[in-house]
Formats: sequence, structure tokens, C-alpha cells
Amino acid sequence: MSLAEQDDALIRAALEGSARAWDQLVRRHETQVYNFSLRLTGNPTDALDLMQEVFLGVYRNLHRFRGDAQFSTWLFRIAHNKAIDMGRRRPQCMSLDSVLDEAGDQVETRWQQLDDAPEQDPQAMLDERQRNALIQAQMGALPLEQRLVVELKVFQSLTFEEIAELQDISANTAKTRFYTALRRLKALMEQDHGM
Repeated sequence: MSLAEQDDALIRAALEGSARAWDQLVRRHETQVYNFSLRLTGNPTDALDLMQEVFLGVYRNLHRFRGDAQFSTWLFRIAHNKAIDMGRRRPQCMSLDSVLDEAGDQVETRWQQLDDAPEQDPQAMLDERQRNALIQAQMGALPLEQRLVVELKVFQSLTFEEIAELQDISANTAKTRFYTALRRLKALMEQDHGM
């Protein structure tokens, strides 16, 4: 049975009242939704809030899922809409400052965690964590519409056509936002490295 067929079976069971099926459906997709949320909000607390809103939205609207697209596509349409709503209601949760503060906390925490992973090079692990924090901070400097396109294209591996459908824009607009975001990220990276 394919993943889509498994999702469909879980959806049918959840709609018939199975709490176990609903729990399995959430567990199958929660990591992707959390990572999506974290990359957009920049901190774990706001990411959890956004993830909760997404799954509440899915729960309330599961009866509307028609199966025209994969469940994951429908799920990320809801996640996309909830992210935009949260960005409008709480713009501070999507700010560069929160990402930078979180990055600083992560670096300090990382030093404390190094003893737990002696088989890996501590300096390489710290360097990777700092690079990831910097990229996340630079993503936070992008307008939300560009961040969403980068998230959907790079991290969710959607095509420009799928992104266009999710955002109710043309594929060309999705491409323009994506490449504009990449140029902006490149400029930010060059600025940070004094190039």
C-alpha cells in the first residue's frame, strides 16, 4: 500500500471516529509540519504554536478533504494559510531578531551537548549548527511570501506548479519569488561574510 493509500485509509477511519487513526495521521506528518513551522517562525515555541494551529485546522476540516490531491499537499495548503495568518497576527514571531536570539541560545546549548556525542568532531558540529542558524536568520530576513516559496521548493520539494496551486498564484510568480529570495539570501550571505 502506498503512502497516499495509507493516508486515505487513516482519513476514512478518523472520519468514522477512530482516535487511533487520527493520532497515526498526525504522527506521520508532524515532523514535516514542525520543521516547516520552525523554518518559518525561527523559534521552537512559535513553531509548536503554528503546528498546533495547522493540525487543529486539519482536524476541523478533514471532512472537506476530497482526495483530488495527496493529503500532504492539502495539509501544506493549510500550513501555508496558517503561517500567513500567524505572520499577520504576530509579526514578531516571524522576525529576524527572534531567529538571531534563538541562534545564540542554540550555540550556547550546543556547547553543553558536545559531551553527549564524542564520536563526532565537536568543532565541525558547532560550525554546522552556526551555519544552519545563520541560514535560518537570513531566511527570517525575507518577506513571508518569499520564505514560504523557498520552504516549499527547497525543504518540501514541491514543483513550481504545486507551489502556485498552494498559494493561488501563477507558476511564473512562484519562480520569480523563489529566484528573488535566492538573490536576497546570496546578498545577505555576502554581507555577513564581508565579501
